[in-house]
Amino acid sequence: MDKKQAQERIKKLREVINYHRYLYHVQDKQEISDAALDSLKKELFNLEQAHPDLITPDSPTQRVGGVPLKEFKKLVHKTRMLSLNDAFSADDMRDWLERISKLLTLQEKDQLDFYCELKIDGLALELEYQNGMLKTASTRGDGSVGEDITQNIKTVQSVPLTINTKEKELVVRGEVFISKKEFNAINALQKEKGLALYANPRNVAAGSIRQLDPKITASRNLDSFAYDVINDVSCDTHEQKHARLKELGFKINPHNAYCANLEAVLRFHQRWIKEREKLPYEIDGVVVIINNNALFEKLGVVGKTPRGAIAFKFPQNQTTTKVQDIRVQVGRTGAITPVAILEPVALTGITISRATLHNEDEIKRLGLKIGDSVIVGRAGDVIPDVIKVLVELRTGKEKPFTMPRVCPSCRTKLEKSETEALLRCPNIKCPARQRRSFYHFVSKKALDIDGLGPKIIDRLLDEGLVQDPADIFELKEGDLAALDRFAEKSAENLVKAIAQKKQIPLAKFIYALGIRNIGEETAVDLARHFGSLEKLQQATLEDFDALSDIGPIVAESVHAWFLDKNNKELLDKFDNAGLKIQNPQKSAKGKLSGKTFIFTGTLDSIDRNLAKEKVRDLGGQTTESISKNIDFVVAGNEPGSKLNKAQTLGLNIIGEKEFLKLIQ
Repeated sequence: MDKKQAQERIKKLREVINYHRYLYHVQDKQEISDAALDSLKKELFNLEQAHPDLITPDSPTQRVGGVPLKEFKKLVHKTRMLSLNDAFSADDMRDWLERISKLLTLQEKDQLDFYCELKIDGLALELEYQNGMLKTASTRGDGSVGEDITQNIKTVQSVPLTINTKEKELVVRGEVFISKKEFNAINALQKEKGLALYANPRNVAAGSIRQLDPKITASRNLDSFAYDVINDVSCDTHEQKHARLKELGFKINPHNAYCANLEAVLRFHQRWIKEREKLPYEIDGVVVIINNNALFEKLGVVGKTPRGAIAFKFPQNQTTTKVQDIRVQVGRTGAITPVAILEPVALTGITISRATLHNEDEIKRLGLKIGDSVIVGRAGDVIPDVIKVLVELRTGKEKPFTMPRVCPSCRTKLEKSETEALLRCPNIKCPARQRRSFYHFVSKKALDIDGLGPKIIDRLLDEGLVQDPADIFELKEGDLAALDRFAEKSAENLVKAIAQKKQIPLAKFIYALGIRNIGEETAVDLARHFGSLEKLQQATLEDFDALSDIGPIVAESVHAWFLDKNNKELLDKFDNAGLKIQNPQKSAKGKLSGKTFIFTGTLDSIDRNLAKEKVRDLGGQTTESISKNIDFVVAGNEPGSKLNKAQTLGLNIIGEKEFLKLIQ
């Protein structure tokens, strides 16, 4: 990007950021997520760092926040309330450390240590005490002038009205927030009244503290943590400031910690990525501060931010990037899915370069063009998708996209049914469909053959060694060893791995077949109901319709698959290859009988598919759809949107340790 392009991009970014910051800080509204706004601010910061001469005093990177609300009296802060730049990775943290180290002597660099605080998703406040009594409380406002919220802050029980100090005047800063439990209770009440639900706890905390009637604020059960004392000269380190605050009677976050070096900071950050869901309140990162107060002061301030502190955010489930191209892929059922090719960007801790666009209607709904700046999101293990197009950042060079009318693999005319938004390739012999069916057959949730992934499948198909999944079980070491760069030992190991899968549970086999509309849970239901592959093959459409958990579309899909001549021949080939289908055992009622589980996020000590099997072995059921009928929501690391829905519904949410106790 040359300087002129950077200047144009900076201008557009500032306009978009200022608009969303005004909504967020002044109107308590949101049109995009915090993560997406953070991503835009980070892009602006990076561009300004690359072109310092383009930094202007009115840039969002040089100011703190919005103007105070008119309903409240204005208060001038004795010392400007600053905000922090963001870091999103270990590399960002190393860059920050390198930048500030250039401003220190060798001796001072050796003295660098850190204090880490959990970054609460709440509202910053300043408390001014005179002769030990609370005089005023104010919001950050624009950093210099805030809103007088003294009467409302007195309703927050964790904020002391008097403190034991000899200081004539003391200024304390902290965060006011609302717990997850209170947030869910307020949203449940909103739902009862038919009102819109609040987007996040920060909005509720901000709205509660800005109520003109303190009784409403009191009813919200707000909480607070103090994190800084401004004019207490007795403290040499930030760690000592926290000890002093605790001594004065303020509530201090017990999880904040001293870190001797950057590696300790990174470990602290990783720990709270994993453990954040256990907290009763929301956090979105870690605040990292130079512990030595003298060094912190020496590093000074740039614009709105102190050099000696940074917000080390958790991996985002939303971020912004550009769409470089749109391509289509052919699925195993012939579904044509458009995929956005992205400028590589970090999301939930990994780099992504693609996002699903689902179908033609979705592209039209988004108004997406090639070259657009977009917000992309990813929850849990879900493939990233495009959430919103930032049309304000368009340059006029963006190009519209049109879906193809013939299959890009076999050139067959695509079809669109009346019941689906998808285009499909109807050719069951389509090379792309067959390839995708292979991938599905050996995938983790299906046969899960160790060492047999898409790349090996591609080579087997390209060499003509297999034509359908049944051929996999006929492979010999010599067939594989002939492949380029395929060692003899590797061939032997793969053949052994394939042989180990010649006995497969009926539910896994049904799922592996890739029957349209049949997911993992439906495959389990079919296996339990019919009990054997033979009975499943002989079932009539009426037999499938009789199943309570299977609708008419799914029933028709399964019935049609088993009637198809090609599919019957494939099943015969599996039988001739020695594949043994294990029928489900009719077990006595287990300890989890009648209980329904849903999983979200990743588990540390047990594979999620194995966890589901354990539930079923003990008589329970698993599902992928959130509803009020679920007994247990098992939340692992980086849970998706299911957790938020579960909290709104008031479901029983348990962690991995509790789940392991249940299945022991």
